Amino acid sequence: METEDSETSPACVMTFNANDPSGAGGLTADISAIASAGAHALAVVTGAYVRDTAEIFDHTSFDEDAVTEQARTALEDMPVAAIKVGFVGSPETISAIAEIASDYADVPLIAYMPNLSWWEEEAIDSYLDAFRELMLPQTTVLVGNHSSLWRWLLPDWTGDKSPTARDIAKAASEFGVPYTLVTGVPLPDQFIDNVLATPQAILYSEKFERFEAVFAGAGDTLTAALSALLANGHNLQAATAEALTYLDHSLDAGFRPGMGNIVPDRLFWAQAEDDAIDAGDDEGSDPDESLLPLPPFDLPTNGTKH
Repeated sequence: METEDSETSPACVMTFNANDPSGAGGLTADISAIASAGAHALAVVTGAYVRDTAEIFDHTSFDEDAVTEQARTALEDMPVAAIKVGFVGSPETISAIAEIASDYADVPLIAYMPNLSWWEEEAIDSYLDAFRELMLPQTTVLVGNHSSLWRWLLPDWTGDKSPTARDIAKAASEFGVPYTLVTGVPLPDQFIDNVLATPQAILYSEKFERFEAVFAGAGDTLTAALSALLANGHNLQAATAEALTYLDHSLDAGFRPGMGNIVPDRLFWAQAEDDAIDAGDDEGSDPDESLLPLPPFDLPTNGTKH
């Protein structure tokens, strides 16, 4: 059995996130999206949600020492090309991850801030304060929904219009964040914009028609895909474009596994290939000779063999 050497094996992405038993978000989303983008996930469990596809009922945090031991053991064994941080549950765990990240300062860190409205107000405030003070100085790209980032970073906004992506990027930059990806910016005619910005410029933007359905796990999916694409050597604008396209296809192929919200189909590309093989069988052709359609998003170069 042949194994790949370090020069051809997939890039490793370490992700810190909570386990989500519904499969909507959390580590399930991260692992699926990272693998889809041709990278290898080093999944560090920071806690566990109590949730279904409709709502989050509770969350249990791991002890920060347990999180640190998981991460450092893996990092001592494998080189990591990107770090993704999702919801990690407590200020203590934020501090522990920030300390780890500071030891790998040359590795891009992509941080996702989800909507925390399901949580207790006091816990939210403590978490956001710690994330702002400890994690943002380590962050390369901050990802979040327009309304969530607005409420967090610009709580005293008094403008006549809602803040732009550059306004939010400027607020994030005051804590050391060079790039901010703002999603779900409202546009007229049922469209939303997704904008990669710095305080000085818009680096990339792409608008999509708003889905009428409600999804769970979109933010983790986007952030994990972006992390993997950066790990594979794509520049930031190209990685952002590719990650947004991947998310759009995942949402378009989304499904409802339970009685709650729709879950992104992060393996839509595999289903497309399976359908093509089935179609070849139905026509009586040899599936080995059938030409499969290209996936509707471009896999990174070192991911095409997986």
